[in-house]
Amino acid sequence: MELNLLVAELANFLQVGKFQDYCPNGLQVEGRPQVRRIVSGVTASQALIEAAIEADADAVLVHHGYFWRGEASEVTGLKRNRLKRLLTYDLSLLAYHLPLDAHAEVGNNVQLGKVLEWPIVRYLDDKNMLPVAEFSQTMTLSQLGDHVSRKLGRSAQILGNPQKPVQTVAWCTGAAQSYIQQAVNAGVDLFVSGEVSEQTWHTVCETDTAYISAGHHATERYGVQALGHWLAEKYGIEHIYVELDNPV
Repeated sequence: MELNLLVAELANFLQVGKFQDYCPNGLQVEGRPQVRRIVSGVTASQALIEAAIEADADAVLVHHGYFWRGEASEVTGLKRNRLKRLLTYDLSLLAYHLPLDAHAEVGNNVQLGKVLEWPIVRYLDDKNMLPVAEFSQTMTLSQLGDHVSRKLGRSAQILGNPQKPVQTVAWCTGAAQSYIQQAVNAGVDLFVSGEVSEQTWHTVCETDTAYISAGHHATERYGVQALGHWLAEKYGIEHIYVELDNPV
């Protein structure tokens, strides 16, 4: 498939133009004009680039790319090393941040809900960033923490009374801990995100809510995989997902 056509199709599918983001969404580094094999991963780290080179890929597809707002603009150190490998091997880098979080089909939030077996009944916002699920039977915070840990294969951190009864949960993947206040305002029993902040504890203590930190990387593994599968099925592009362990 032609690279330019692939970029256009993804921009349309993910509705990139609807988002004001912290980084450019789409083609961040231009490589060879034809794409037959894509390697995907959560972050465009050096290890993922090397895996793409080893797989003889034409493009790297990620959720976390480069050129973030506020970062140093100089091409030195890690950035120089990563870009050098991409350019040397004529590899394209495609990155989608908020558009991949929010997408109704392949988005991180929707896909995490599927993994956790939490059917979405509504959203707390108009961008599909804060889905809500309701349980038919009340569970304790401790039980839900165990469930999240088992499904994601890592130890989730719970904040709040372990015996607190939970019937509604809202979530947002990644570094979305500040959204807990919207969950509180909506009367949701539990909020789940990837990362946790110091102030999250105080919000839990001072409101009738609870919180689970499930891991930034762990909660954002599923959107890029679903997007890669979509490309493979729709356009016949070979897709390889590479899981690189990250404890955060």
